[in-house]
Amino acid sequence: MIISKVTGSDINLLNNYLNNQPLTKQGRTLAFQQIVFSFVVVLILALITYFIWGLSYTLSVLTGGCIGIIPNIIFALKAFKYAGAKSSRLVVESFFSGVKLKMFITALLFALAFKFLIIIPSAFFGTFCLIMVLPLLTPFFIKS
Repeated sequence: MIISKVTGSDINLLNNYLNNQPLTKQGRTLAFQQIVFSFVVVLILALITYFIWGLSYTLSVLTGGCIGIIPNIIFALKAFKYAGAKSSRLVVESFFSGVKLKMFITALLFALAFKFLIIIPSAFFGTFCLIMVLPLLTPFFIKS
């Protein structure tokens, strides 16, 4: 078992993390608003799709939306773990590890969808692409 030394800077980083909850709360709130907005858009799109094209298209829309939203939730939880100038190294590390985890989960969900589901590509990829672009459009719809 390897025991590492705990330095004063490590203690400062931990205190900074515990005391910076208001800083991380702002980022998490914005991420939560974007995720809820994405979820609502997917549900509305699925409802419209169901009445126009039927159940098979709707399942593809829901699948594409879920593959877009689930990794975003995991990324938001990972990326907004730290905040503040003193913990800038932890902010960058958590952001990049969140991006890596998001890409891995997205690839895994795509593989599972292609392997086990019968999807309609236009509905599936159209919804996925919409969910990927939606964070750019969210500020026009949600004012903070």
